[in-house]
Amino acid sequence: MMIEKYAENYKICGGVPVKAECISDADRQKTMAYKILESHCVPGNDNKMHIKFDAMISHDITYVGIIQTARASGMTEFPLPYAMTNCHNSLCAVGGTINEDDHVFGLSAAKKYGGIYVPANQAVIHQFAREKLAGCGRMVLGSDSHTRYGCLGTLGVGEGGGELAKQLLNNTWDIDRPEMVLVWVEGQAPKGIGPHDVALALVKETFPDGFVKNKILEFAGPGIAGLSMDFRMGIDVMTTETSALSSVWITDDVTKDFFANIERPEEYKKLELEEGACYDCMVRINLSEMESMIALPFHPSKAYTIHELQADPERIFKEIEVECNASLNGEVKMDLCRNIGPDGLVHCEQGVIVGCAGGMYDNISEAADILRGKTVGNGYFDLSVYASSAPVNLAVVKDGIAEELLESGAVLKPCFCGPCFGAGDTPANNTLSIRHATRNFANREGSKPANGQIAAVALMDARSIAATAANGGILTAATDIDYEITDRKYKYTDGIYEKRCYFGFGKAEKDLDLRLGPNIKDWPKMPELEQNLLVQLCAVIHDEVTTTDELIPSGETSSYRSNPIALSEFALSRRVPEYVGLSKKVRALEEQREQGQVDAQLQAVLDKFDAAAGSTTIGSCVYANRPGDGSAREQAASCQKVLGGFANIAHSYATKRYRSNCINWGIVPFTFEGDFTFESGDWIYVPGIKEGILNGQEEFAAKAMNAAGEIKEIKLQCIGLSSEEKQIVTDGCLMNYYAANNK
Repeated sequence: MMIEKYAENYKICGGVPVKAECISDADRQKTMAYKILESHCVPGNDNKMHIKFDAMISHDITYVGIIQTARASGMTEFPLPYAMTNCHNSLCAVGGTINEDDHVFGLSAAKKYGGIYVPANQAVIHQFAREKLAGCGRMVLGSDSHTRYGCLGTLGVGEGGGELAKQLLNNTWDIDRPEMVLVWVEGQAPKGIGPHDVALALVKETFPDGFVKNKILEFAGPGIAGLSMDFRMGIDVMTTETSALSSVWITDDVTKDFFANIERPEEYKKLELEEGACYDCMVRINLSEMESMIALPFHPSKAYTIHELQADPERIFKEIEVECNASLNGEVKMDLCRNIGPDGLVHCEQGVIVGCAGGMYDNISEAADILRGKTVGNGYFDLSVYASSAPVNLAVVKDGIAEELLESGAVLKPCFCGPCFGAGDTPANNTLSIRHATRNFANREGSKPANGQIAAVALMDARSIAATAANGGILTAATDIDYEITDRKYKYTDGIYEKRCYFGFGKAEKDLDLRLGPNIKDWPKMPELEQNLLVQLCAVIHDEVTTTDELIPSGETSSYRSNPIALSEFALSRRVPEYVGLSKKVRALEEQREQGQVDAQLQAVLDKFDAAAGSTTIGSCVYANRPGDGSAREQAASCQKVLGGFANIAHSYATKRYRSNCINWGIVPFTFEGDFTFESGDWIYVPGIKEGILNGQEEFAAKAMNAAGEIKEIKLQCIGLSSEEKQIVTDGCLMNYYAANNK
């Protein structure tokens, strides 16, 4: 078995894990992660951990909204190093000056408030953080879900923008004490195996049953010593896809050499397992048994070995097609079987090596080794390679790697995250694109199902992508080919960053004006919650999981991230196209109610529930089985709020970060037990919601009414809100909360 899971408690005894009958809080606090958390914890008036971070990082899809939120809440200076990279909406072909207006806003904000600014194409967000912000024992908060720097001894956390705004306002990140998972790594990876092979196998084993959901992973074991830092980074960044909260690894001479290479040797400290440290469960990775992997649409957990797929592609493709087409609601048909050639083998038409997972030096170097003397060819298959930072790009050029790739027919492109979320290299309809990227969610790579388009994106390691390219696009495992690995090591050059990036922490020029392009808008006024809540269901989704890319699409919407009203027009557009129009109608009812006007139709609904208009907020509501998997983008929640959303109902929330986004935007995160039999257009009334939340009530007696006017009593839960979160929700959003506190 490549990966094995153990649900029992484990304890470190003699430097190795052994089963433990029971564990105490004191023993759990001996773990590396707990020590880091405790060192960043400030006192609070509850049982939660209240964390202040060492640094923060955002990209250009999120930083405008974060800064707008924080300055509207009273921020005058960044209290911690805050880096803003420009690696997401770097394409300026759509929307006129919109994207570059965001960038100059970012630089003006860095100057005004004392921040760090990274121009477009200098680095993808996480490589910059690895090279300039991470350090052993540190904590970094990012507004991107793949904020993971555990192999550098850093607890990285991806959250929505509201949590970053809190840090800018000298507040804390508040969490329940997390459970710990020991990830025990042993063996040695065979030639041709890369980090994505290990990562996809790990996601396949742990994501579907939520084995590590909201827990912290600690990587240790004898197998780590044989892994390069790039290999560790490639596994670590993908722990987001397991739904874990964060990660941390033991550190060693490889870690020490990395910090020396990036000219920050003082950031190295040895992190190791402490005798008696206890874990709530364990995952064992046997590197020696790893095989080349491929994750099929629409999730990194839909992983198979490449050998398994090539042995029986029609059966596997048909099984995946059934799942994919069910989620597409008949808008378009996924036809993976069209990618099976006359020879019975799987053929691919695009390869992409990119971003925080794929664009590292080792991946690009070994891909060049595989392609040396070979050709990508002049058929349908093409290969694009994006380095993760300008220093990596420079090393690729200096070491002759770029030359080898270009000679093979590969295309080298600048540092950019775009292909990972649909802003570049969108594949042709229904063709199989293989990518060393982080995600392959439905519609993420730029397709538009409503227009009859669908992208069939699979995840693979750079080595097998290169092997496939060398084999004319026939899906090929890198373990099946003979090639020589060139002994090359990444030599970092800091001068590029020093020449192009703005480092202004501690140098705030408060009198400077922000540069605001015409698309950069302030947040609209958000009403606070009244004593009672009446919501209309405007979207009901019964899919197993609803991703943030479905809640607010990526790709073509990136140009509107700084315009809350314009962006809200895209909410659920690829999943429930009618949602925006329905929500607007409900929002209009609330706006009229606030002015003392209630139309006859709404009054009839209020009368059915014996509710008073003056004390009842009217809002829209989304039901989804398990919403929020994937991106940390707060817009998945803020767009609902802009459209008048006041509640979500779910069986559970896929991630803490999406639930936190809802709270920070004043959307009550209800959960519901049992079958949800209500439909879009039905009304749900929750009396006494405001007082109940403020008093710590966690179960609410509510009533639901269908189109026929039939009323049914139901129970909703809102569990685990902190004292601050209770106030934020009832105030209507985070900005209202701070405005009230600053009076």
